Amino acid sequence: MQLLSLLKSKLHHARITYANPDYVGSIEIDGDLLKAVGIKDGELVHIWAVDHKARIQTYAFSGPKGVVGLNGGAALHFETGDRIIIAAFALTDEEIVPKVVLLNDSNEIERELIPHDVLG
Repeated sequence: MQLLSLLKSKLHHARITYANPDYVGSIEIDGDLLKAVGIKDGELVHIWAVDHKARIQTYAFSGPKGVVGLNGGAALHFETGDRIIIAAFALTDEEIVPKVVLLNDSNEIERELIPHDVLG
């Protein structure tokens, strides 16, 4: 059996609401957004800047409505207001249809996106 790392979840164009380098680490994400795309507390996530070059990995945990906050060393790579993409992957030998959503400037779901499509 061969396992592939396939995209399972993506929050597209999230806005960072705070960056706190004095916390021990991770990214706090609106719990409703985590549920919407199937990301669990403690799950490894990739964080990619939209408007600059930063790319990091950390773990996610659930927070209050509208919050997308970076903590610890991760906070040094981003600033409040930055747009980011948050992605999670699964190791599997089965097909996956990723759950992908586009967020507005308030970190609310604007619409679902079509996975693996340039226009979404």
